[in-house]
Amino acid sequence: MMRRKYIRSVLSVFAESPFRPLHMHAEKGADAVRKLSEAVEAYCTGDMARVEELSSEIDVIEHEADVIKQTIRSQLKSSIMLPVNADDLLDFLKPQDSIADDAQNVAYWLTLRKCELPDVIRSSLLELMSKSAETVEMYETLVDKLSELLETSFSKKEVKQTLAIVPQVEELEHDVDVIETNLVKIIFKHEDILGGAGVYHLAELVKSIGDIADKSEYAADRLRTMILRR
Repeated sequence: MMRRKYIRSVLSVFAESPFRPLHMHAEKGADAVRKLSEAVEAYCTGDMARVEELSSEIDVIEHEADVIKQTIRSQLKSSIMLPVNADDLLDFLKPQDSIADDAQNVAYWLTLRKCELPDVIRSSLLELMSKSAETVEMYETLVDKLSELLETSFSKKEVKQTLAIVPQVEELEHDVDVIETNLVKIIFKHEDILGGAGVYHLAELVKSIGDIADKSEYAADRLRTMILRR
């Protein structure tokens, strides 16, 4: 019953604007990442009960994102008129959807193993999560501009201002890559303290957190393509 009500609410929004549900979907991804930031902080302090709680909350957000995604896809099969190519829209929706998926995956990995982290790893892990979350926030700002583009019928000024955000997302993603690469090296240097399982677990966490920024950058690139090819 709750699922059907949620689908109806998304459909009502879609009727008002084909881009509003896209922003709703992007918000869900950002919400999941914000919850994940809390989970990583809790993990770094050893509060595994809080990690479990936040992981469950992220599961709910990811499910809501899936409902919006499925609704958008089903509506695109109808005769709705769009100001952009439907295939291009789906091409950017897919990596956008992966943001919530990746946040869910990281949260799950956090629950698997408690680990006593050396200070240098703890601080770098928090920095990585913070920069990844910043990348997602910038991406969310980019998607928010879509509604403004529609209202101005894609005026050259608005298109230019919107596309100017894409390089900012790309720059933040590059910063994430640098932090990720350095952190993996640090993790392997502490194998004697962490053990083999600990190294593997942390390396997977780091990679998965980096994937969130990667998906944000890729979605931003696909969104740019969608706007330019309209």
